[in-house]
Amino acid sequence: MREILKRICELQPLYSSKNTSEMQERGQLVRQVLTENLRRLEGDLSEALGPFGQDFHVDASDGIGNKTELPWARFCSREMSPKPTEGFYVVLHFSTDGSGVNIAVGCSSSKFHNGYSILLPPAELAKRTDWARRVVEEERGTLEPFTDTNDFGARLPLPKSFEDASAIVKKIAFNDIEDELVIGHLVEAAEMLKIIYTAQREGRELSPADQTELDILSITRPSSNIAKSQGYGLTAKERRAVELRAMDVAGDWLMDQGYKVKDTSTNRPYDFEARKDSKTLYVEVKGTTSEAANSIAMTHGEVELHQREKGNTALMLVVGIRLKKNDGVPIAEAGVLEPLIGWDIDEWALKPTAFRLARAGKDDTNSDR
Repeated sequence: MREILKRICELQPLYSSKNTSEMQERGQLVRQVLTENLRRLEGDLSEALGPFGQDFHVDASDGIGNKTELPWARFCSREMSPKPTEGFYVVLHFSTDGSGVNIAVGCSSSKFHNGYSILLPPAELAKRTDWARRVVEEERGTLEPFTDTNDFGARLPLPKSFEDASAIVKKIAFNDIEDELVIGHLVEAAEMLKIIYTAQREGRELSPADQTELDILSITRPSSNIAKSQGYGLTAKERRAVELRAMDVAGDWLMDQGYKVKDTSTNRPYDFEARKDSKTLYVEVKGTTSEAANSIAMTHGEVELHQREKGNTALMLVVGIRLKKNDGVPIAEAGVLEPLIGWDIDEWALKPTAFRLARAGKDDTNSDR
């Protein structure tokens, strides 16, 4: 691999958008030879990806039509990143001045939101890459040795977006390119990618509302590529574990505040009935593995209650819940509570995400819970 990577670096200062002989050689090295070398490393890289290595995938590009300043080759889980415009992956970029190869954990510039895959503006893309760095650092305690800048010398808008989408970077200088060093860093990058994939599977990248919308989309449009290809989301058992953890956190807080708490989650459009000083508080609890809960999902009945009983309701948001497994059984722990006592639902923007449609006179159920 050493000779391949060095030769690509040597060709980088000779960049042209035209299909010159140098660009033909670069394209053949990137798209064919380098990808084949990455596939030969499938054993080590798949092992580093853990359960996400079962559908190990490699692809590459040196530009569609015109040649690109930043040719790339990447590997990933096909489910978690079916194409370069979706998900996270490990990608190799070559500095435009030929000074080295950059091994990065990068992401697409699109993300699932409001029922669709949307292109992210630069500020939102920065938040996404920052989220990935925080997730990896939280798990590993450090990003070392992947602490280099994502400046590969790009000048044009599309290659610049490749730089912006590179969350964690290790640059190997031209003179330091050796097989053992490159392979070691590729394995490290795969281990970091596994951490990000695990966090996505636990729903930590999506808002609670987007998690719900993804569930709705998988039911209403089961053939949708978005529903199938997101690769993240909780199982029914994991969701239940998160819900119960959130209920425990919120219930303990209410009792610490002197409330007498009754669990009404099975038969009322609210989770707790909390009484103190002759006042009754109707409490809705929302738990999530996400780092924040700036958008949530509620049923029609829940919204109606909080509007009708404004001033006598509470919204208890429990974010950052973590999941682990004990003999295959999901266990939820941790979580940070934000108690909104007497909250005003009308201060939040109400946006319909799904509608219940019934034939006229044929809907025989009255429950909204």
